Amino acid sequence: MKKDRRIKDAREFQSIMQKKKFRNSSNFSVYFAHKKDEKTRIGISVPKKLGNAVLRNLTKRQVRHMLRSIDVDSLEFDAIILVRKNYFNNTFDSNQKDLEKLMKTVKM
Repeated sequence: MKKDRRIKDAREFQSIMQKKKFRNSSNFSVYFAHKKDEKTRIGISVPKKLGNAVLRNLTKRQVRHMLRSIDVDSLEFDAIILVRKNYFNNTFDSNQKDLEKLMKTVKM
């Protein structure tokens, strides 16, 4: 996922999360809102209570890798992906399938 496709600003995170449109799975929560630009942007959040900085950064890299298999350009929204505690109990492949399935259920 290219850097111009990422949401990093805390205000943007808050504005998307305040819309209160979301979908949940056992491993992820996805908050979404209409796109502001032509490009779809995605933010990834891993709470501090799930591990130290090394583990959180590893998890973000894994989620970014999972997003490469999803056609992000075809999505009609900006999204925030929150990683949940159960993520660490599953394999990478099962987490990837779960994220793909969850992103398909999100519709504007």
